Amino acid sequence: MTAKCLKVVQVLPELNSGGVERGTIEFARELVKLGHQSIVISNGGRQVNKLEAEGSTHIQMPVHKKSLMSLRQVRLMRQQLLALKPDIVHVRSRVPAWIVWLAWRKLPKESRPKLISTFHGLYSVNFYSAVMARAERIIAISDCVHEYILKNYSVSPNKITRIYRGVDPESFNKIASLDAWKDALYAEHPELKNKRIILMPGRLTRWKGQEAFINMMRLLVDANPDFHGVIVGEADPIKEHYKTELLGLCEAKQLQDSISFLGHRSDIQNLYQLAEVTCHMSNKPEPFGRTVPEALAVGCKVVAFDRGGASESMKDAYPQGLVESDNIELFAKKIIELSEDNTDIRLPDAFYLSYQVQETLSVYELALVEQ
Repeated sequence: MTAKCLKVVQVLPELNSGGVERGTIEFARELVKLGHQSIVISNGGRQVNKLEAEGSTHIQMPVHKKSLMSLRQVRLMRQQLLALKPDIVHVRSRVPAWIVWLAWRKLPKESRPKLISTFHGLYSVNFYSAVMARAERIIAISDCVHEYILKNYSVSPNKITRIYRGVDPESFNKIASLDAWKDALYAEHPELKNKRIILMPGRLTRWKGQEAFINMMRLLVDANPDFHGVIVGEADPIKEHYKTELLGLCEAKQLQDSISFLGHRSDIQNLYQLAEVTCHMSNKPEPFGRTVPEALAVGCKVVAFDRGGASESMKDAYPQGLVESDNIELFAKKIIELSEDNTDIRLPDAFYLSYQVQETLSVYELALVEQ
């Protein structure tokens, strides 16, 4: 790991909820702990206070809108980079990447920071997405993302490093006692008490698989009415209609008393520990599937469709939980089978934050020594 104090600028659309946002904040905190200078540029959001409290600097810029109007930010971004003089600029999304790249390429070569991108998604293959491959070094968050980059962009394999998104052990670990937390939860949601909780975390969006979860819960409840589904996550304001659809599906399946919608929660670790099983049911390949290693780190069993990045952590840590994609009958049977399994779960080191930080700093080092 580099002994030099680095000035690192991370750029992403916003700092609200989501895995990219949380990962950015965690990485920023670790940079500060290691003596580096951490700066984040975004349009802001509810996690800015946390970021700043942990020692990073936040600069608010409207780098979030998928609009040609965002190109107006290029000049201001160039001025920011000239003033900040960072060693590294790390882009984590396509709109910010365009703004940064257009600003960066017009800087004098001797004044340019090293440009790093992380592919957090299996983006649509087009000119717009290709900006992520223009960085000097590229990080892929899973093997399937690594393969996607090589397949779709003219990038040397030597430019790409696969680094899993790391779980923070300070946030995801086994807590000795949840008694007080449970009392508060049951006061708010009495329907959960004395139930066998089956957890479905994730934003309310069609591809995450909440519909499949509801259909699967009908099978589970038929087998054992003690099973109770818990859907955790919120819908984007423009997708509130999807939550209405999900509530209607619960009603059609007569599951109003067997599935609870908890919305956005900041206590997801405790819910992992309370749950018998966490479900991952995305209906298309997910780049990584952060909920899988988070739940496994806490010791919660996971059942997941065998597709995309989510299956990579499952194969390494809990292969018995993988199920043929889109087969909800097998999914329900697997939950029933594993609910009686007391096998100890150990998440491999490669899925923890410390490993991610070390590997990312190694990528920065490689970039800094290149001409």
